[in-house]
Amino acid sequence: MNEFDIETLAVRAGYQQTAEQENSEAIFPTSSFRYKSAAQAAARFSGEESGNVYSRFTNPTVRAFENRLALMEGGESCVGTASGMSAILSTFMGLCQSGDHIVSSQSIFGTTKVLFTKYLAKFGVDVTFVSQTDVSEWQAAIQKNTKAFFLETPSNPLTEVADLHALSTLAKANECLLIVDNCFCTPVLQRPLEQGADIVIHSATKFIDGQGRGIGGAVVGSAELIEEPVRGFMRTAGPTMSAFNAWIFLKGLETLPVRMRAHCENAKELALWLTEHPAVENVFYPGLESHPQFELANKQQSSGGGLVSFKVKGTKEDAWKVIDSTEMLSITANLGDVKTSITHPATTTHSRVEPEARIKAGISDNLIRISVGLESIDDIKKDLARGLALLV
Repeated sequence: MNEFDIETLAVRAGYQQTAEQENSEAIFPTSSFRYKSAAQAAARFSGEESGNVYSRFTNPTVRAFENRLALMEGGESCVGTASGMSAILSTFMGLCQSGDHIVSSQSIFGTTKVLFTKYLAKFGVDVTFVSQTDVSEWQAAIQKNTKAFFLETPSNPLTEVADLHALSTLAKANECLLIVDNCFCTPVLQRPLEQGADIVIHSATKFIDGQGRGIGGAVVGSAELIEEPVRGFMRTAGPTMSAFNAWIFLKGLETLPVRMRAHCENAKELALWLTEHPAVENVFYPGLESHPQFELANKQQSSGGGLVSFKVKGTKEDAWKVIDSTEMLSITANLGDVKTSITHPATTTHSRVEPEARIKAGISDNLIRISVGLESIDDIKKDLARGLALLV
């Protein structure tokens, strides 16, 4: 289906209708599968014959999700996992070994930073953190044993945009892999593989689901990088996506292009409104001309995305006042939902990061992050205005 547009892929790709001739994808909530003979069972387990073996690593519903997302991202292969974090873990456990080195953006999700510094370190994998936007820092951090670059662009929560072409060129020159977390843009707004990335990672929990119903992740790339290394780890260690969650994500993909356009439209209007508010110090949104990487974002992304962050003129207590004054917005650290959510990153998503590293990454106490949903933009503004008025 490569000749179809992404809107068609989102609805039609990746699924083989069963003999029941269903129009909506079927869910296969089974742990195991039957074989016609002992010989077929042996062939399936050895990999000589393709087909279902055990739902820890082969399930028709999960496979349909994997196939659809791979086509949407322009990749050969995809592995669905139990969560976005397990997608990151599976990638690095599958591709790295003791003694390897990773260069990572310092502007990554707080839990990812903890995974790198506390857990991968136990297995002898070293990580150096650098500026998301300064390519010279990436170059200076490269070592003889550097295996991969890792980043999420735009970053969470400051929406910093990394230059994928420049980092891809640098990675290839040093025989490194470029691994990009694309969960904030999704393939609707950005396709990193087309811009030189080797692997794309998703938290399907976010915009792919879009309605806060399930936890899941995905890793997309070439068959060489994904099948034996990442799927092999997933098969053995078992961070498996459930069939039901895969079905949820399939349904989410169907409406993803429409939803992302609406998220972006609301987010840009909210960002513009916040820039004019007297209680707001800074607004971070790639779709604003004031954004430091506005031109780069225009080049790499088809729109600014659904995430807006801003700093209030004040302290943590002032930021909390704004959050606590909302009546409609959901106070939750999740994002990518049709329901607008608001959170205080320094004490939630990045609370496990050391204070010095948090400050270096720009996560100040007066920062608020909003994942802009699909409610009336006027109602979203009114809900925020209540708390912001207390700071003027």
